[in-house]
Amino acid sequence: MENVDTRCEMAIVILQATHDGEELDPAHLWLVQEWVNDHLNEKGEAAFRELHAQVTAEKYQKPWLHGVEHLTRDHQGYVFWKGVEVEHYSFSGKGAYEREKAADEELGRRCLILESEGIQPTCKSAIWDWDKSRGGK
Repeated sequence: MENVDTRCEMAIVILQATHDGEELDPAHLWLVQEWVNDHLNEKGEAAFRELHAQVTAEKYQKPWLHGVEHLTRDHQGYVFWKGVEVEHYSFSGKGAYEREKAADEELGRRCLILESEGIQPTCKSAIWDWDKSRGGK
């Protein structure tokens, strides 16, 4: 068990290496917060140590959003396809996880279709100008 200073130093290393946590997945930023506040169980501490090891080895990659390859989200709810903003949302209430996962899968499907047509996925192409006749939903 680390002392408070060591816990904070480990967290600071992660935050500094990820532009004050902006490049961290929201769940990983939460993990850092819980580490500093000493609220993690053994499994959580192991996850934090793995995160710390990845960041310090410069091998950290933000995980795909709901497993949809190339889709990530920032702390403000903006969703990105290969680093380009394609949507903004957050779900809450009963069934939020399932609704968000379905939305992410649909968005990923649209982005793949657009890329296959030589079109850059953006908010405009994937949402606003999306023609439902192109790919179903």
